Amino acid sequence: MLTFIIPVRHPKNARNWDALKNRLAQTMSSIANQTTHNWQAIIIANIGSDLPPLPEQFSVEWVDYPPNPKHDRIAGEDVEQLHHFFRLDKGRRVRAGILAAQNTTFFMIVDDDDFVSARLAEHAEKHSSHNGWYIERGYVWSEESPIVILIERFFLMCGTSHIVRADLFDYEALRASETSDYVKLMLGSHISIAKKLADSGTPLSPLPFAGAVYRVGHAGAHSKSGGLFRTFIANRKTLRNPLRVMQAALATRWVTSSTRAEFFGC
Repeated sequence: MLTFIIPVRHPKNARNWDALKNRLAQTMSSIANQTTHNWQAIIIANIGSDLPPLPEQFSVEWVDYPPNPKHDRIAGEDVEQLHHFFRLDKGRRVRAGILAAQNTTFFMIVDDDDFVSARLAEHAEKHSSHNGWYIERGYVWSEESPIVILIERFFLMCGTSHIVRADLFDYEALRASETSDYVKLMLGSHISIAKKLADSGTPLSPLPFAGAVYRVGHAGAHSKSGGLFRTFIANRKTLRNPLRVMQAALATRWVTSSTRAEFFGC
């Protein structure tokens, strides 16, 4: 079984909770569109949070963590301190979901505004002895955009990018502390997961298809990602290099009915 873990920020860290709810509902629809029933999803949210209606196979693990005191980036503020608090907040929420899960083979952490392929649970079901996968290729999309852009090394850009066999997590370390470096680096960040598992002798493999859609450019994005066109096409680095312009053009795809069916659940 594949368990999707969706950490949701404290309501006081949301600029617009209604907008967050709408994006979360879309993410849940995407997950619920899996082509097999061999999956579950756990949302981790603060007690009292107003959540959208849950689809079947979803549950909530309620927590009582305080707001992240360094959630919003301020010009001139220490970036490492921001990363510390973000990884701590996200990491212990993910930890709560992992420890609450029952009878699972794989975990996938999904940010509450992204989308996933409908084929993930079936792929995991067919390869249940595998260590897991990182998403090498995935799409980037801005709300209401008619296009997506296919990018390489997706797993280094987006948090919705790894499927890891459950027994590869150090449960002793997870139970021992909710604030450890292990929690912050393995659960609160996506940057080093693949490398750490490879260094441990249990490497992940690249997923053999585009596995997720990274939603960018909206007001609630913690990464402060820019809009799709300006960030990935009409930026100075690309426009100054004709080869990059051609590569960006070749990576651009229309959002078709098949794209919506596989990723958006509609």
